[in-house]
Amino acid sequence: MLKMRLKIALGFFIVILALSICWSGAYFSTNWFYTFYSIQLHTYWVQIINSLLGFFLFGCGMFLLTRLFTRQRQKQAEFYQSIIYAIKQIAQGNYNVSLPKIEDDDHPNPFAEIVDNIHYMSKELAQTERMRQEFVSNVSHEIQSPLTSISGFARALKNEHLPPKDRLHYLSIIETESERLSKLSDNLLKLTYLESAHHSLELAEYRLDKQIQQAILSCEPQWLDKQIEMEFSSKNLWITANEDLLNQVWMNLLHNAIKFTPAGGTIRMSASLQKEKVIVEISDTGIGIAEKDQLHLFERFYKADKARSRQTSGSGLGLSIVKKIIDLHNGDIHVRSKLHEGTTIVLTFPPVHSGTEDRQTRRNSLSIS
Repeated sequence: MLKMRLKIALGFFIVILALSICWSGAYFSTNWFYTFYSIQLHTYWVQIINSLLGFFLFGCGMFLLTRLFTRQRQKQAEFYQSIIYAIKQIAQGNYNVSLPKIEDDDHPNPFAEIVDNIHYMSKELAQTERMRQEFVSNVSHEIQSPLTSISGFARALKNEHLPPKDRLHYLSIIETESERLSKLSDNLLKLTYLESAHHSLELAEYRLDKQIQQAILSCEPQWLDKQIEMEFSSKNLWITANEDLLNQVWMNLLHNAIKFTPAGGTIRMSASLQKEKVIVEISDTGIGIAEKDQLHLFERFYKADKARSRQTSGSGLGLSIVKKIIDLHNGDIHVRSKLHEGTTIVLTFPPVHSGTEDRQTRRNSLSIS
């Protein structure tokens, strides 16, 4: 109520001030005119003329101000309409929108930030749409390849005169491709689960060194088959994390290292506590990764070596899952690699807290060849 009265009083004061200025202008201009032309009029007519001229000047001023404010309101209305139109276009899937840029260094406009953010939003949504389309295309491609193999060899099995050896070979291929489809589906579901906004991370404290040792032993048939020397060094190391998800990380990284390390090579893993952070490194003497490929290594369906990927039947989702799990744990992962010189992947986890058990560091190394 008080603000309303103050506004009314301020408006009244402005009107009185404007009328006073206009009448003063009328008085001095007519006085000059009478003096210059030596005109003498009765005081009554002088007052009438001054009043009329004062009101005329006041009306002209109000008219100009009204036109000015009307034009300003029209500009604002057009600007609001352009924003509404841009938002409607974005809602309909057209992200190529352009709004007039507002630049006024002397008088910062609050709508300039709105325009900048709408442009930013349209660019981000356009990028998301491109990623979605690329994702659908990649999924279709990955599914089509094994389906084509399964369909082709299933038709071949209809031949009653097919030798038993070829029949078993074709059945083996169908089984392999079916497992590939199943793994692809499982990885896609896992990525969807990890990227869900409602995903809650259940953390627990456990021995990380024992978990990694168990993962290495689980992969023993694969690295023994390629005569790879496997080395692991760690201390009694505790971590607070989701045990199942981190186990998926170690299995994915180990499978990749074994897959791309030639026979007779070496894979080394280590886990340590440095400045209260858990550091895990896995190095191999494999084929390495080109620098241009390292930038896209954790993207879904990305395969650095297309020819080798086809031979090893990878889906390109393993490292994407690893990256997502590490992000969920507020950790960090980066790669050091050169072609034909091997690869080192370094994972860093947030500071850990000591538990209730005695955790005096005791050297515990595993070296298997």
